Amino acid sequence: MRYKIAIVEDDSFSVEKIKKYLNRYTLEKNIDFDVFVFHDGDEITSDYEAIYDIIFLDIEMKRQDGMVTAKKIRAFDSDVIIIFITNMSQYAIHGYAVDALSFLLKPVPYFAFSQELKKSINRCNSRKTGFVLASTNRGVFKLSTKEILFIESVKHQLYIHTSDEVYQVRKTMKKMEEELQKFDFFRCNSGYLINLMWVNHIEGEDVIVGSHRLKISRPRKKEFIKAFTNYIGDKK
Repeated sequence: MRYKIAIVEDDSFSVEKIKKYLNRYTLEKNIDFDVFVFHDGDEITSDYEAIYDIIFLDIEMKRQDGMVTAKKIRAFDSDVIIIFITNMSQYAIHGYAVDALSFLLKPVPYFAFSQELKKSINRCNSRKTGFVLASTNRGVFKLSTKEILFIESVKHQLYIHTSDEVYQVRKTMKKMEEELQKFDFFRCNSGYLINLMWVNHIEGEDVIVGSHRLKISRPRKKEFIKAFTNYIGDKK
């Protein structure tokens, strides 16, 4: 899995240091990051998108300080992990008001940075549960993504397979794939969207999901194996 990291910092030296630390962490832990840099608080909040997993946020910036920035971010995004970076420890207590995970004091040593990053990644992973609304003849059910083995597309209808029941949902496969990609779901062919946590193994042209044997299409096989390998690597 790749994690989206935003760095909001008006000091270019500090930005480069954090990027260097992220690269070092990637080499040590084999965890990849997509890094986005903003040079002041108003840059990230002017057109904010809730796509980030972790934000490293400087408190003292020229145009819009970190506290104001964090409050604006929280208005749109309750899940993103915020880690404050500051020269002054007295700011730390204010972090509770915006649900900041922690703060790092400048100059930031690599050990402290790596420990906070590890804690943040663990928190990201623990949150990785979503929900899907599905219907049966008994009513509408709220299914946890962890319950879902795979989703099957048949004649413009989607069928959600769990270990003990099949549910129907009115949604396109493309839309479902977009919603569930962050929960480690991946297409093995045009008709199946697989929850990688339930994959037992890949055998030739088939993927074994729970007690089900599903076909992997030739065009998707390479990417599917890569996605599964990356998923297993993230769990080690």
